Amino acid sequence: QVQLVESGGGLVQPGGSLRLSCAASGSIFSIKAMAWYRQAPGKQRELVAATSTGGSTNYADSVKGRFTIFRDDAKNTVYLQMNSLKPEDTAVYYCNYRFRPFASWGQGTQVTVSS
Repeated sequence: QVQLVESGGGLVQPGGSLRLSCAASGSIFSIKAMAWYRQAPGKQRELVAATSTGGSTNYADSVKGRFTIFRDDAKNTVYLQMNSLKPEDTAVYYCNYRFRPFASWGQGTQVTVSS
């Protein structure tokens, strides 16, 4: 069973940047499309960004031009570089497979954008 461990969240001012990391156990990582999701209080979990095994990417409209997803298959890690952060980006961020069936969800990492 693959385990996913997210890190890199924190408190940042509007306009600031953060880089999230997601380390995956197991060799299956390199053959899976991966994605970052987020869940804000009182809202459903939503897809933020995804990357295929070939490196193609897609983004939610709300983060296009500000967030970048990339992966390092040698390290079984997927990253999310977040720039120009806004208060509405505040959420718990999770990584997982892009498509079902999902791996077990990790604890996520809290991102809070506030002045």
